[in-house]
Amino acid sequence: MFPSLYISHGSPMLALEPGASGPALARLAMEMPKPKAIVIVSAHWESHELLVSANPQPETWHDFGGFPRALFEVQYPAPGDPRLAADVAKLLNEADLPARLDPQRPFDHGVWVPLSLMYPQADIPIVQVSLPSRGGPALQTRVGHALSSLREDGVLLIGSGSITHNLRELDWHAGPESVEPWAQVFRDWMIEKLEANDEAALHDYRQLAPNAVRNHPSDEHLLPLYFARSAGGDFSVAHKGFTMGALGMDIYRFG
Repeated sequence: MFPSLYISHGSPMLALEPGASGPALARLAMEMPKPKAIVIVSAHWESHELLVSANPQPETWHDFGGFPRALFEVQYPAPGDPRLAADVAKLLNEADLPARLDPQRPFDHGVWVPLSLMYPQADIPIVQVSLPSRGGPALQTRVGHALSSLREDGVLLIGSGSITHNLRELDWHAGPESVEPWAQVFRDWMIEKLEANDEAALHDYRQLAPNAVRNHPSDEHLLPLYFARSAGGDFSVAHKGFTMGALGMDIYRFG
């Protein structure tokens, strides 16, 4: 059975400057059998309702600005999988989580940046599930539970976000050894609660975790963690690190 993963995807420049995360993602892919498909929740597809991408050939969407031209030339031509998308929507609806198909959704950078480092051949079908962020951690926990059985069928489930994400307080010149204490103590609290399997504390992180709102002014980049956690098994850390002083690059494995 496949694990589920939570990947901190960092800046879009990760695709061109993989740092320590790129080798960590490549190793993780090598440690697992090749999945027959990937179902992913990205922080960059916020929605009011649950949507499932059913585009048979999604485009690579460069959903950002201000980066070098070379980044806009990167393509990730992996196929979609409309049949799997229909199965995903069916599982969600059966779990009393109303979902509908989106036949046009492209791959946002929360999808193609990390997957280009894990599976550069772009030959694994991908289905994306949207993030109704107003539903908070509890909704993502339900979504993960509803889709967890897909792991038994050779499907890799991924939540793509960032364990810390306050872009206004980043130091774009800081090296990986430079870490803001307010970011590190939050990350360490999250790992502690994940290791303890303390779902109540994790769901109430904005009230309980140190510097929670400073690390996540809005929580769309943390919410995919709850999807991955509830879709998988036992927690382990596959990679730890920071970039730009306060942007967490951790990768977690569940199962």
